[in-house]
Amino acid sequence: MSEPLGLLNLNKPAGMTSHDVVNAVRRIAGVRQVGHTGTLDPLATGVLVLLVGAATRLARYLAGADKTYVAVLRLGETTSTDDAEGEVLERRPVAVTRAEIEAALPSFRGPLLQTPPMTSAVKVGGRPLYKLARKGQEIERRPRPVVIHALTLEAWEPPHLTLTVACSAGTYIRSLAHDLGQALGCGAHVAALTRTVVGSFRLEDSLTLEEVATLAAAGRLIEALLPPERALMALPLVTLTPEMEVAARYGQSFDLPAAPAAPEVRAHDGRGRLVAVLIPTEDGRWRPTLVLPG
Repeated sequence: MSEPLGLLNLNKPAGMTSHDVVNAVRRIAGVRQVGHTGTLDPLATGVLVLLVGAATRLARYLAGADKTYVAVLRLGETTSTDDAEGEVLERRPVAVTRAEIEAALPSFRGPLLQTPPMTSAVKVGGRPLYKLARKGQEIERRPRPVVIHALTLEAWEPPHLTLTVACSAGTYIRSLAHDLGQALGCGAHVAALTRTVVGSFRLEDSLTLEEVATLAAAGRLIEALLPPERALMALPLVTLTPEMEVAARYGQSFDLPAAPAAPEVRAHDGRGRLVAVLIPTEDGRWRPTLVLPG
């Protein structure tokens, strides 16, 4: 029996790290090769796209996907982690109005420079910031460019406000909460967070761990997995002849008539199955940079 291969759109439960979820799916699927494409904090729920089997080779094609979140912010409290799991550092009265919140939001839309929180997985000098934070260390972090495509106030029930945030990869909602709280003069932290979209993967199409486990126990795990080409939808599609497919599987270069002008293409066989990712060579031919099992 061949090893499972594909993408899993999982609804991560609160209280688990992304690595916890990966380990759970490894046990459920009976396969060692499982990876995720973007960390969710333990407090957060929602879309966590997992790669299963040889599909783990496709991780880089999903790492830069845009994301959408629904975030509940608690105004009037700042914490050591900028979310509800941290120690409360300061409490201030909350006297802001919905109109004042709406007036503050435009400055957080569009391109921004955002400082990653100390409790993030960003590496400085080869070490994740959260490991330094556990030792009580705080170091200077360089602000990083992010883009907030849309920022909408959905509800204001003092002291909690609910935002929908559509943003680029690498955006920290905790940092957004901190910065918005400072702008409002009362401080804030993330009380609850749900990721609703990652690229083309949506929360309403996701499965829970329990649903995946039920399918696996019934020998129907394949029904939970999406085809690996879902990670490559941004790449132009070419269809290989049987001869081209053989060459690709042996790592050989070959001519590709009417090839698109692109730095990479996804190559399918005649039955529509993903075979490889191809890149052009200096002599005008194409060669595989990644090949999936046949």
